[in-house]
Amino acid sequence: MSLPASVTLASTQHTVSDLRRPCASFAPSIWGDTFLQYASESMEVNDNVKQQAQILKEDVRMMFQASINQNIIHKLNLIDLLQRFGVSYQFHQEINQALEQIKNSFNEDDNHDSIALLFRLLRQQGNPIPSSIFNKLKNDQKKFNETLLNDIQGLCNLYEATHIRTHEDDILEEAYVFSKTRLEFLTDQVNSSLVTQINHCLKRPFGKTVPRFEARYHMTIYEQDPTHNKTLLKFAKMDYNILQSVHQKEIAHITKWWRKSNFVTKVPYARDRLVESYLWSLATSYKLECSNRRMFMGKLIAVVALLDDTYDDYGTVQELELFTKAIERWDISPFGYLPQCMKVIFDTLVELCGEIELATTESGKSSLVVPYFKQAICDLIKGYMVEAKWCHEGYIPTYDEYKVNGVLSSTIPFFITSFICLGEFATEHVFDWTFPGSNIIEAASIIGRVLDDMASHKFEQQRVHVASAVECCMKQYGISQADAYKLIHKDVEKFWKVINEEYLKLNDIPKPVLDFILNLTQMCEVSYENHQDRFTNGELLQDYVSSLLVDPMCINQHQ
Repeated sequence: MSLPASVTLASTQHTVSDLRRPCASFAPSIWGDTFLQYASESMEVNDNVKQQAQILKEDVRMMFQASINQNIIHKLNLIDLLQRFGVSYQFHQEINQALEQIKNSFNEDDNHDSIALLFRLLRQQGNPIPSSIFNKLKNDQKKFNETLLNDIQGLCNLYEATHIRTHEDDILEEAYVFSKTRLEFLTDQVNSSLVTQINHCLKRPFGKTVPRFEARYHMTIYEQDPTHNKTLLKFAKMDYNILQSVHQKEIAHITKWWRKSNFVTKVPYARDRLVESYLWSLATSYKLECSNRRMFMGKLIAVVALLDDTYDDYGTVQELELFTKAIERWDISPFGYLPQCMKVIFDTLVELCGEIELATTESGKSSLVVPYFKQAICDLIKGYMVEAKWCHEGYIPTYDEYKVNGVLSSTIPFFITSFICLGEFATEHVFDWTFPGSNIIEAASIIGRVLDDMASHKFEQQRVHVASAVECCMKQYGISQADAYKLIHKDVEKFWKVINEEYLKLNDIPKPVLDFILNLTQMCEVSYENHQDRFTNGELLQDYVSSLLVDPMCINQHQ
């Protein structure tokens, strides 16, 4: 039988100020008040720029319509450029119609150069085109045609297509090895500019990175092509700058809120990573109509980092058990002796829940979404609490056991539920699908959990900390750290296949929800690339922040 909260707290009250806590030494934010400057009305995009962009958009639309009468490769390449430049959202209907038309007539086309690109574009739309079409790229000896060996663009298209493979796509396993091996070989055979492009493709294939983060790179490469279309490029740059100005306003708004809340002083042991949190939110959607949702998610992710550090690096097991009860009851008043920082975090969670309630009151959905939001918070802290107890007991679970709890502690299910709460697609069916979690959510969560662990475990294990996926894997299989990395990376590839499979077959779940899950997973790949924790070490994301939120694209007058 557990003791009443007052008794338990009273017994620990005299030791709170004297506790030696396993706090990490997190660096302060590298951004300070940089983004407050964008709160000024003078930073608004003027109407003339918006009108120019609208004119250019119609020019691009006419260009797109004219491409219908051209060959398949030309049409697919144009769609690919629109996606890579981050402007495909402006032509959603036209792209869908064109892809459907191409798919229906594809068997009549003898040109094999477009197979890989068509395959990737269709599967990205959720169209289950069979991988058997790649048999056309094989010769009589069942090997990939030699004509591909020196076709860099064709190899890059093939390599990127293989990253959307499922467990049933055996031919794409072959294609992956073939294209990767050949591209790596070609880096020693071609000029430096092509080497840069090949390495970028190998490092960041389009399906596994955040499209918005890559738009600037692809525009820069395209501009170097003397045959580039100036109208398309100018429109893409203007659209990029217009959206950037909106994103600047958003980060300015939530920076004001963050500073007013004074978390740096009130929760001093935790990471001050508001800008990096907003970047995660921006990764999931950059469109204009998602502004309020983006700002809310940016705040929420930053607060979850405070919550994570409280369970990971500050609270004692006794305090955390009581804090967990307070959140489960949605009432902290009976737990008066908890540290003030925990009360600050609790009050902020209540505040954010209030924002969701206010945002959904008009639609009449607040009574539906608020309980799901609270339950998602409880599930998250349940995962955190399990890890806190493991740490306190010095227990190293098996890798399999760790992954089960890691689904919760990854934060992915919580963010998915929060995203659903703020959408027009918030229905009981969609919420029930997320609890306790579908295959795609589980796969995304495990990818996020283990990539995070491989990036952060060396730093974390320098202090008292729960065993990560790496240590658990080493223990379960009796292997070295290097071999644990290899095994975990194989797991990541396996779960990416699950995501790809589920994305194709979940027809009863709104596509924005599936896209959100996909984008979150892509952001995990970006944030923990090369076993680096780029969220905690904000300077490692500095180039992305500058590119997306600080530096506009240069538009030449003669472009």
